[in-house]
Amino acid sequence: MDGKTTSKAPRNAETPVISSAWSRALSSNASWPDKEEFLDVIYWARQALGVLLGIVWGLIPLKGLLGLLLFVVINAGIIYFYCSSFQNVDEEEYGGAWELTKEGFMTSFAGFLVTWIIIYSGLYYDVEKYA
Repeated sequence: MDGKTTSKAPRNAETPVISSAWSRALSSNASWPDKEEFLDVIYWARQALGVLLGIVWGLIPLKGLLGLLLFVVINAGIIYFYCSSFQNVDEEEYGGAWELTKEGFMTSFAGFLVTWIIIYSGLYYDVEKYA
């Protein structure tokens, strides 16, 4: 032996190499044989986006209806762009554009609100003013 140890498991030609859902999620025009897997990717990406926007809105600081409306537009727009342009999925296979757009929206909205309120209150709430 030359001191190098290489352990390669023999591959069966009939067993396809399956990449993870997240690597496909980051690849343009990926194949999604399992529709539920794609919906899971949308759900979790939307949760991360909600928390990220909540942090940004709290730091800016945005308040009121403007912050809520911007969240809805940005969240729905990014997810719709991701599905239709980046992944090029057929919307009708998933029940239409509306079904893809609303997948996980309410939980994302809840995470956004909690994060936004905590960040904003922690940075800009004056305790002495209301004591």
